[in-house]
Amino acid sequence: MNVAQRLIELRNMRGITTNKLANLAGVSQSHLREIELGQRNPTVETLSYFCDALGVSLEVFFSDDRKLNPFLATALQNLSDEQQTALANFIGTIK
Repeated sequence: MNVAQRLIELRNMRGITTNKLANLAGVSQSHLREIELGQRNPTVETLSYFCDALGVSLEVFFSDDRKLNPFLATALQNLSDEQQTALANFIGTIK
């Protein structure tokens, strides 16, 4: 997986600028820009800051499943088992 491309993809999906993501993640804009340009590789810790700022988990960040919106996937992961079951039952009733 190309981390830089995935980061850009998620940032664009969120509709935020490089500067805003850098601020939200607590890193410099130049550091994020170097990562997005493929000139640097982020540490796991830095990548987790970006994921937190974007509202996705590291698991979703690295997921190859492009069918499910990454922000929805993270929201679903945060539901309890009972909530997931209730949601699945609700979705099953929609015709």
